[in-house]
Amino acid sequence: MHVALGLLLAVSTLAAQDTPEAHIAAAKTAAGEDFQSLFQFQCYGPGPGGLRGGQAPGTPRASAPRQPGPPDRSTWYAEPVKVFDNLYFLGQSEYSVWAITTSEGIIVLDTIFDYSVEDEVVAGMKKLGLDAADIKYAIVSHPHPDHDGGARFLQEHYGTRVIMSPADWDVLDRRTNGTKPKRDIEATDGQKLTLGDTTLTLFITPGHTPGTISTVIPVKDNGTPHLAALWGGVGLNPDTESVKNYIRSAQRFSGIVRQAGADIILSNHTDWDRSKINLPMLAKRAPGSSPNPYIVRNAKVLNFLKVAEECATARVLGAR
Repeated sequence: MHVALGLLLAVSTLAAQDTPEAHIAAAKTAAGEDFQSLFQFQCYGPGPGGLRGGQAPGTPRASAPRQPGPPDRSTWYAEPVKVFDNLYFLGQSEYSVWAITTSEGIIVLDTIFDYSVEDEVVAGMKKLGLDAADIKYAIVSHPHPDHDGGARFLQEHYGTRVIMSPADWDVLDRRTNGTKPKRDIEATDGQKLTLGDTTLTLFITPGHTPGTISTVIPVKDNGTPHLAALWGGVGLNPDTESVKNYIRSAQRFSGIVRQAGADIILSNHTDWDRSKINLPMLAKRAPGSSPNPYIVRNAKVLNFLKVAEECATARVLGAR
């Protein structure tokens, strides 16, 4: 009887802990000092649940919608940065493009907006001694203009092959506004994309969009091999079913990342993966002079995904 009573109490305790507050606490622990921006956005930004009115105390309200036409260059331009031996940042101040160099050309991950792709990607490559004509593939993580907007330009000017999941191509086909690429390669879950001496692995992780792509990328730092994991979409949708898919995807990708031993986490927004902190450090780093700040060990990569999972779970519970 004592054993049965103990089991009952244990189950009751676990049930009592399945609250939004418990999952927020778990997310906050996982975030630590490294992923506070991610924690604030995931737990208190847009999405279901209405926790604390949808925002953490002290978090600025969302700005007004952008006015028609390109924003002033001074509000978005960022300098390109070499991050690893074979990985380069070519994005804007808020949105990332990652370029992987191989023995047979270049793969880019995301393409930012149509108004900024020439300045950031094409001119940025030239500054770093690369040539945009060598871009063979563009993997678009999901169909939002801050990630797919420049893909058509790369298609038309350099013959770049554009890769998206079938579900997200369908989303893009239905979009009636903005620049969008012609439908091209459809990614499959677990697909190996090999270009020259480099192989990336693509995983379809629905939630942020129906077919968001997350990618595992081999990189080298001063000749030493490492493995980067790029989580393809951070924000949560207002419907709980999409968020439940997001939770399942985060859990699955965590297992993939754990097994692969990835020790670098990347995002396609500079707020979430500490790029706003890391990139200025790398711009001043002499080769071999100091540790690369993106190399954080597998445990911290998993912490990033834990924040995403726990905040999403809290939001679903809060929406009940």
